Formats: sequence, structure tokens, C-alpha cells
Amino acid sequence: MTDYRNYNPRKTALDAARDLLTKAACAAMDAGALPKTDLPDFIVEIPADTKNGDVAANLAMVGARAFHKAPRQIAEAVVAALDLNGSLFARVEIAGPGFINFFLGDGWFTSVLRAACAGQDYGRTDAGKGKKYNVEFVSANPTGPMHMGNARGGALGDCLAACLDWAGYDVTREFYINDAGNQIQKFGKSLAIRYLQLYKGEEACPLPEECYQGADIIERAKEFAAVHGDSYVNADFEELKEAITADALPKNIAGLQRDLGKYRIEYDVWFHESTLHESGAVNDIVQLLLDKGACYKAEDGAIMYKSAQYSSKYGVANKKKTDDGTEEEAKDEVLVRANGIPTYFAADIAYHYNKLAVRGFDKAIDVWGADHHGHVARMKGAMDAIGLDGDRLDVVLMQMVNLIRDGKPVRMSKRTGKAITLTDLLDDVPIDSARFFFNQRESSSTLDFDLDLAVKNDSDNPVYYVQYAHARICSILKKLEQEGVTFRGSDTVDASVLTDPAEQSLLRLIAAFPAEIAAAAEKYDPARITRYTIDVASAFHRFYGACRILGAEDAVQQARIALCLGVRDVLRNALTMFKINVPESM
Repeated sequence: MTDYRNYNPRKTALDAARDLLTKAACAAMDAGALPKTDLPDFIVEIPADTKNGDVAANLAMVGARAFHKAPRQIAEAVVAALDLNGSLFARVEIAGPGFINFFLGDGWFTSVLRAACAGQDYGRTDAGKGKKYNVEFVSANPTGPMHMGNARGGALGDCLAACLDWAGYDVTREFYINDAGNQIQKFGKSLAIRYLQLYKGEEACPLPEECYQGADIIERAKEFAAVHGDSYVNADFEELKEAITADALPKNIAGLQRDLGKYRIEYDVWFHESTLHESGAVNDIVQLLLDKGACYKAEDGAIMYKSAQYSSKYGVANKKKTDDGTEEEAKDEVLVRANGIPTYFAADIAYHYNKLAVRGFDKAIDVWGADHHGHVARMKGAMDAIGLDGDRLDVVLMQMVNLIRDGKPVRMSKRTGKAITLTDLLDDVPIDSARFFFNQRESSSTLDFDLDLAVKNDSDNPVYYVQYAHARICSILKKLEQEGVTFRGSDTVDASVLTDPAEQSLLRLIAAFPAEIAAAAEKYDPARITRYTIDVASAFHRFYGACRILGAEDAVQQARIALCLGVRDVLRNALTMFKINVPESM
């Protein structure tokens, strides 16, 4: 059996066309048909409409200045020197003022068919071989339940990491636990006051407005009281705060792990912010910035970072929004407060230094909510300031989610009376639907999540529609087996017999699968894959309606079975990659 591992049919065709054109242009220059010069950069692409060719090149168009000839004359000289014998292409044509269009031959289509049904992880490529990427996503504060943004970020980050993995990158999924700093101090204070309220009442111990107000804080305080009773009621407040935080924080972190595990997300690394402080990494990064002249000491003893100087490179004006929404000139930022306590920004710089410099990732990819857009340039600039390349940090900004039920926005949880959390969602919506729906649109687009549609078991639900296509193929193959029809193997099929437009369309879609995964990885857009699976499912249903398998002539029947197997494996691989179930019957 031919080894089709890491086979990318589209890239293979594009590379072959580029190689043929380069050789033909050089041959034309050697023959005197074109003047000798350096070959200009040119584009070889697969056009949206393949009626006029499967691969198109603009060599003649961009070569007009270099060759001092009209594009049409250049194209004629290059095409005259082309040798298609033994190539992937059946013929070549010149279109319009000089576009060179290639038409793929039966051999290429047969290779696609055989690769897709060969059972060798079709879709995987080695495009990212040798590149080590870190994808950090969700990273919710361990001070309360995860919200809807975390639900989208979880699906987006996990599926992006999957695309990178299938495209050949060495990927690490990471969760950054913010277990230090102001939010943990506030967490401890909230817990401590709720604990005291259990014994002294709310009037005696009012909870300040800036503290966490959720019911989960009360629950953690009660758990602490169940073990320790009133032994901390008269203790020093800082002692109480430290003890109750030490009790509650691990429980919250375990809760994050449990809920994300239910969401089918497993991380390779759970990185604690506290380790950066305990190891001295935060102080080291501040000193490094001082040594490089990116920071200075203010009169009150605070250490200030020259933010505007470094962030401006990344396409933002030296302005920032104030709390009231107006803009003012960006000022130098506090990295270490006058009391000697580092800011969150200092820890964030140390954390990204750890990823890029200490652990040596080629890229650090962070999935953030769109409300953090102003922090992107700051962080990339900070990487430059510490001697790293800010372009090694990429941030995927994610827009908000609107939950829709009965055509109207849903803002509150019926169970808690508060904003809907990840666990609320997963109680109401199948996990398959959640993971698919959250990856149906680019991260930069606001997403309307239709709760009614997500629970429907019919073709209106896109994930059901794709799963049904897979199940339908499994049923077809089983029926063929019962009828005594045997598939003789992928190496025996010949795609030249697949001449129906529905067959051709489906075959071209199958050919695109590895390229779609590679593009999803390169562009950080896993939504390409969900949209692609819908297209494949639609094309399969059209094919099955137009082309019979049982009773077809033998060679045609074998090729159509191979086509069914290829579609089945493409859908299975795509859904499995996104940790979505792939039923064989529905």
C-alpha cells in the first residue's frame, strides 16, 4: 500500500505547478524565447472557480517588467517550454491577458481518493514540523465559576491546539492559574468576612462592595466553618484570611479542572502564577528591564516601565482609555509599587518570558477576551523590551457570546439568578453542540449561540447534520456488506471513472482537508474546520442522491465505495480532532 502519511493534495499540486513553471521559464530563457533575467516572484493558487483551471499562476503578468514583453507573449513562451509528461497535470491553457491555468489529471484525483480512504490519519501534515507552540487559553481566575467567555475560549483554544497538532506542530495546552496578587487578596478577604458573618451576622461584618459577592464564596466559607468551627472568629484577620484562602483556593482550582474536564479539555500544563513570585522570576524580570533601560525608579520608590516607547511598534497610538471612556496620552506604567509589591503586569511579563526564553517555545499563543485588546501591544512591546521578539507572542482576541432562546437574548441563569456559567451551559446543552457551535465563527466575530438549535436532533442543528452524514455512510457501507459487495482496497481504485459533477465536487472537497487544517493552524481559525465539515456533509448528501452504488458497474462501484470511505474518514477525523462524538448510527 502506498504511504500517504502527511499527504496534502492541494499543496502537492501547487508545488508541482510552481516547479514546472520555474523550469519552463528557465528553459524559455535558455532557448532565447525570453530574455535572461531573474525570475520574479509569482503566485500559484487554486482559484475559487475551477472551471477555467484547477491551478492558476500569474507568472506572465508579474514578469512583464522583468522580461520587457507583453504578459501574453511571456505566457506563450513559458507554456511552449512546459513538459507535462509524468506530471500531475493533464493540460495547460492560457487565459485572458496571460494567466496560465493547469488542469489536474486523473492521477492526482486517484491519489486523493486513495489517500482519503487509506486509513492513515488523512488530514495530518508536517507543515509545522520542528516548531514548538504554546497555546494558553481560559486561564480563568480561581476565585469563582467560569462564565460564557470561558466557554467560548475553551472550545476555541482547545480546537486551535488540535489544528496545530494535526498540522505537525509540537503543541502544549496551558492554563495560567492566577493564584497571586490583588484578586487573591480580595478572594481571601471576601471568604474571611463571609466566615465571620456566619457567627457574628452581616450587620456586624458587612461585606464591602469591592469584594466578591457570589454564592460560591458563602459556600466555601461554610465548608471552612464545618471543619474549623468558630476557632478563627477571634483570630487575627490576616491569619484567618490566609487559612481560609489556603482551604478554598485548591478546591476552586480542582473545580476548574473538573468542569473543563467535563468540557473535554485536558491541559498539558497548569502553571501557577505564585511560582513566579516564589522563585524570584518576577524580581529578576524587573531587574532585567532596569538593566536594559526600559524601566526607571520614580521619586516615591516605584519602578516605572516605559510602556509607550515599546508598544507603539505594534500599531497603536500612544493613548489609552480612561475609566470614563475618554482617551488620554499613555503614561509610563507602574511595574513595582512604592511599597515594593509588583503589579500584575510585572508577573505577566515574567510569565511570558518563562514561555519564550526559559521553556523555549517558538510561539506563545494567548486566547483573550476582546476587552483585553489594549493589553496586546503592551505585552508584545514588553517582549521586545526584555530582549525577545514581540512577534513571537500572538494573541487571539475573542468577541462576546450572546445566548439566544426563543429568538430572544438570555442573560440570567434560572438556577442561580446570576450570569450563566460554563456548568449551567453544559447542563442544558450537549457538549458536542457546545464545542461545535463555539467554533462556527471566527474569534473576532460576536457569536449568537442558539440554545434551542443546540439541543435539536435534526438537520437544522449543524453538528447533528455532520454527524448524520457520517452515520449514513456507515449504514450504507454496512448494507453493501450485507449484499455481498466487498471493497478490494484503496490501491485498486481509479478516480477517472468518477465523472458525475457531484462526484467531482465531493472529491475536490476531500482533497482540501489537509490544506484546510494547515490554514486553520496558520491563521488561528479552527472555525474553518466546522464550516468545512458542513460543506462536506452537504456535498455527500448531494452525491448520494445523484449516484447509486449498489448495482453500478464494478470499477465505478469500487470508486464510489472509496469515495464514501474517504468522506467517512474525513468527517471522523475532523470531529474527533475537535473531541466531538462520531456516531455510526443515528
